[in-house]
Amino acid sequence: MRTYPLTLVVITYNEAKSIGRCLDSVPFAAEKLVIDSGSTDDTVAVAQAHGARVVHQPWLGFGPQRNFATTQCEHEWILALDADEYLTPALATELEQRLPELMASGACAAFLRRATIYMGAPMRWYLPAMGEKMARLFHRDRARWTDARVHESLRFDGPSITLTAPFNHENNPSLPEKQIKVLRYAELKCRDWLDKNKPVRMWQTPLVYLLAFLKDYLFRLAFLDGWRGFVIAQTAASYAAYKRMRYYEMRRNPASVHSAADALIRHGIDR
Repeated sequence: MRTYPLTLVVITYNEAKSIGRCLDSVPFAAEKLVIDSGSTDDTVAVAQAHGARVVHQPWLGFGPQRNFATTQCEHEWILALDADEYLTPALATELEQRLPELMASGACAAFLRRATIYMGAPMRWYLPAMGEKMARLFHRDRARWTDARVHESLRFDGPSITLTAPFNHENNPSLPEKQIKVLRYAELKCRDWLDKNKPVRMWQTPLVYLLAFLKDYLFRLAFLDGWRGFVIAQTAASYAAYKRMRYYEMRRNPASVHSAADALIRHGIDR
């Protein structure tokens, strides 16, 4: 198969179960690069067996880690995937057809559509899981990731294109794994708030929970996906409320920041 001057980048930490599938889904990338932050499983060995070059980098936070990864790429055009994501055959074909024109243009980036597999099956109605647009393919001199510890985004000021076929996201194999991720993401987000000295508004928490649940369950059509939709909406609402409760604790008891960080590392949740 023809290859293109494109680097596939994946940041990893204990992703041995999924990294091979992710790397194999992009056969046309001239370079496959894995930025690993200290995996204790077989992530590195599996990535190398599937053709990736592995660079070790202690964890910086999602945005800084992605920006570091950009500096390690051999090619100007970069495709960023998470280890639990992979291209569908339809998207791989579309990319092969459109990459030459894209690379020859002055475009900054391309938006890809992400479809979610949840509890072992694709979501059918929940809108964020039905082709959510995400900027994941970009020219490294024309775009940059924000420096947020979590919920980073790609920023650019210029033309872009949107691809039609989706890529897949295997969204947490189990609810315990989802809750671990929620706990970690909330901690990172609260540290960002702490750095920015964001005001504490605990009074908003019950309202935020209710609005977050209604937004996902009703307005984003999660209810049409049955009980799986209920679980998604409840998880999102709990995350929104928990972040505010944890931030309140950080501000009221600053010692909890270091105590929680040590506990998360000790239990393998953070790094």
